[in-house]
Amino acid sequence: MTAPAKKAASTLERDALAVLQPGFDGAEPPDWVLRRIGEGLESVAIFGRNVVSREQLARLTGRLRAERESLLVAVDEEGGDVTRVEVGEGSSFPGNYALGTVDDVDLTRSVAAELGRTLVACGIDHNWAPSADVNANPDNPVIGVRSFGADPKLVARHTAAYVEGLQSVGVAACTKHFPGHGDTAVDSHHAMPRIDVGLDTLATRDLLPFRAAIAAGTKSVMSAHILLPALDPDRPGTLSPRILTGLLREELGFDGVIVTDGIDMQAIDSAYGMAQGTVLAVAAGADAICVGGGPSDEGTVLRLRDALVAAVRGGELPEERLAEAAARVRALAGWTLGARGTTGPGAAVQEGTAPGTP
Repeated sequence: MTAPAKKAASTLERDALAVLQPGFDGAEPPDWVLRRIGEGLESVAIFGRNVVSREQLARLTGRLRAERESLLVAVDEEGGDVTRVEVGEGSSFPGNYALGTVDDVDLTRSVAAELGRTLVACGIDHNWAPSADVNANPDNPVIGVRSFGADPKLVARHTAAYVEGLQSVGVAACTKHFPGHGDTAVDSHHAMPRIDVGLDTLATRDLLPFRAAIAAGTKSVMSAHILLPALDPDRPGTLSPRILTGLLREELGFDGVIVTDGIDMQAIDSAYGMAQGTVLAVAAGADAICVGGGPSDEGTVLRLRDALVAAVRGGELPEERLAEAAARVRALAGWTLGARGTTGPGAAVQEGTAPGTP
């Protein structure tokens, strides 16, 4: 008697997997990641624990893409203090504060392009950078030198240049942390920050760099786990329809992929739990759920997938919203695949062009 055939993933399950951007352990892809790619997983995240060398990382991403050529491979590679690809020795690229201090947008654009070439050579095509946060609070424990500076106009012009540089070589930028994490005294990895400023300050200070990034064509924007009562007194940015849909989509006109900051961070997990936070984020307008900085196992991925499926079936999350989110992730994967198809492995498209577009 033959074993029954494995049941194929449903469209709903495939869409739920498509919006997850999980990490995993080890320098080789686990079997469970390869299986889930076949079932609809459209992107994965690389962390320092996955990196031994650039050569090893290129082999790792190559093995992942053997399962799905269009797979998005994301990383948090800002340069300066935040590096994954060079986790063993420290980044060889200047961070945002150094670039903002020099204040040469051509240099910023060139540095971002060169960093992008490094990522392309390692098989990475989605970078959770740049930080567009205006460093308005000198006691900020999590942004600091990750910001270009305290002047919104300076931050705006360097954010735009960074986006242009990264994307000129086929790496999708992810401008963060919307709507601005610079005026906080709490690290959202550990608790929920609160920013008590008015709409005028948000518009003229915090939102200015995001407007510049959108005008520069940023392919994705990362949400912040911060409470801004002037915008939404009840829900943090990542879970707020007013902020993600009302402000980012409708007012600012962004039509790319909205990525959450790590859904396993305590600002969300301790108050809502990862599963409910995932459902609320997608319902609010997020398209991709970053997870894996902490829990990085198959069980976490399946729990989040199943929570999304149950939320649709229970009427908590419209099926069209989940399908829309999955479609945006697939479109971004198509953009980066177009860049690789145009340039070949490890190469870069001509600066100033938009890879994957006519």
